[in-house]
Amino acid sequence: MARPSIKTTNVLRVGLTVVTAFALTTVKAQEGPSTPPQDYRAGVLSAEFPYESKYIEVLGSKMHYIDQGQGDVFLFLHGNPTSSYLWRNVMRYVAPHGRIVAVDNIGFGKSDKPDVDYTFQSHLRYTEAFIDALDLGNIILVVHDWGSALGLYYAARHADNVKGVVFMEPITPPTFPMAGLDAFGPAVDLFRRFRDPVEGKKALIDENLFIEVLLANATITRKMTEEEMDVYRAPFLEPESRYPIYMWPNELPVGGTPARNVRVVERIGEWLRTSETPKLLQYASPGAIMPPQAAEWAARNFRNIETQFVGYGRHYIQEDNPEAIGRGIVDWYRRLETNGQD
Repeated sequence: MARPSIKTTNVLRVGLTVVTAFALTTVKAQEGPSTPPQDYRAGVLSAEFPYESKYIEVLGSKMHYIDQGQGDVFLFLHGNPTSSYLWRNVMRYVAPHGRIVAVDNIGFGKSDKPDVDYTFQSHLRYTEAFIDALDLGNIILVVHDWGSALGLYYAARHADNVKGVVFMEPITPPTFPMAGLDAFGPAVDLFRRFRDPVEGKKALIDENLFIEVLLANATITRKMTEEEMDVYRAPFLEPESRYPIYMWPNELPVGGTPARNVRVVERIGEWLRTSETPKLLQYASPGAIMPPQAAEWAARNFRNIETQFVGYGRHYIQEDNPEAIGRGIVDWYRRLETNGQD
């Protein structure tokens, strides 16, 4: 019988070492009830935002953003009612591989709250003007929630300036445009209330329900800390500051209304189906607007796309699975770069 090669022997030795270490850890964990379990996510889930805040004037208002590193631009766009803070634990994995830029939408985070209508179209004007102001080119978009609609619509309009897109819990087909509110399932009554002109303002402006109920209970694998929640609360401490939050549910294309956003999502869907731009869809279970079954549909219907399961979560999956999301983006980017060199 042939003797194993030195390389094979080394691989076996490493494997045995890992198994032995696991066995010893298990034995130690069983020594007594006082032995605390090892937290493998310690340091992954942090409330800290270790990035330098920057500001730039866009259309007469200040927009807050972070910008660090060199190389390909990874532009992170958030949705409702979050900010660039949502990406804090994802960006640490991406940062060594390029230039990370994350902006607070106008009216959100540390950006100004000008007297505008906060429709999708207004947000789009500010987003495009921000990209122009920083002269960002060859962008890799990393987008979530309404940030996905802003980013993917930008990609459809400025395809030559987009190198790739990473999207999660997006406002795209197959979930949107919705035929009616019933598609929200168990949340139908809540979203019906949000879209009522009287009850919606009471819930979202007076009661701050989007932050204090939806966001506060958004995670599955853990509970967000008060320190984290206070960062999300900070831009909306006064009722009059919450109008931007109120507007987003009313901008969802449901039942043909608003028609302008039905057209937006239809154009996004057409771009996803026909564009050769590399795409990565990250999804979780059970998910909210992009559950696993919808991700399977997207894999069959969108061109040049990879789908990637990142763990358990509902809508704000960055607060449950930042490491899986961040490392998944980097792995996809490595493949993208390798394929580009072929």
